[in-house]
Amino acid sequence: MTEVQESPTQSEEEIDGLLRRFADGFSLQRRSPILHTPSEQGLDYEEVTFPSHDGVPLEGWFIPAPGSDRLVIANHPMGFNRSGLPTHLEPWRSEWAASGNAFEVDFTPDYKILHEAGYHVLTYDLRNHGHSGAANGGITSSGIYEARDVVGALTYVRGRPDTRGMAVGLFSRCLGASATFAAMTRFPDAFDTVRCLVAAQPVTARTIIERRLAVLGLSDRIDTLEQLIVARTSIGFAPRSPREWAKNVSVPAFLYQVHDDMLTHPDDVQTMFDNIPVVEKELHWIEGTTARFDGYLEFRRRPEPMLDWFAAHLS
Repeated sequence: MTEVQESPTQSEEEIDGLLRRFADGFSLQRRSPILHTPSEQGLDYEEVTFPSHDGVPLEGWFIPAPGSDRLVIANHPMGFNRSGLPTHLEPWRSEWAASGNAFEVDFTPDYKILHEAGYHVLTYDLRNHGHSGAANGGITSSGIYEARDVVGALTYVRGRPDTRGMAVGLFSRCLGASATFAAMTRFPDAFDTVRCLVAAQPVTARTIIERRLAVLGLSDRIDTLEQLIVARTSIGFAPRSPREWAKNVSVPAFLYQVHDDMLTHPDDVQTMFDNIPVVEKELHWIEGTTARFDGYLEFRRRPEPMLDWFAAHLS
């Protein structure tokens, strides 16, 4: 989501322009470049393409783990792609600097960790991200339409002769996590053979936007901003509801989140966790930082809790 700066004094015209830029950046994500590949981690991989549930072409990587019968499907946050986000480069650096997130997130080390733990990996770009197809007018929907991509990935691995019948776990981050919750709500039968979920930093759209407006001193403009977002996407905040979708999570779930993330509030993820109806669930807090992107780097830094979750449920 585009970060915007507040000047010391702003006219109504300037505030209106700021809100419009905010709505533009939230509604129509700039595609970020794919700057890394699994080969940088010494991994063999296959470039793959497959359709989403509604036919949108999705682009991804399949990283084989010969001899294994376990597979992890990984998807990414909003504005990212399968390789991460180049927040060390412009314009992403300036957009994220105000929230303390002006450092690169490279996901390829995650895939090496999973591979070395004995998992095949499928990772892909969600619609309107990376190299995947444009759809729904190019908008991001906080998981509503992206849920179809999650189902498409599951259909793809079940249709491949070399992955059909494998034990499947999901590694879903931010928008990808919300999309997974939404998919479990709308397409529950697609998850019949999924064994577990690791969900990194799912977030409610209204929560993160309220937080951004508060930083800008514009908390009273939330309704105006919502109207601008609806004008661009036809979707208000209420339908973008991972808290409600979490009530339909049907597999053992491990959630993790930066506790003091300045772009959200702990009670957002806590409510999602509380709403998950399964007995086997765990919530892990990341302490000592306010940077959201530290949560996306947690797996490469301290992967043991997540690997233990996968091992316990994919064995």
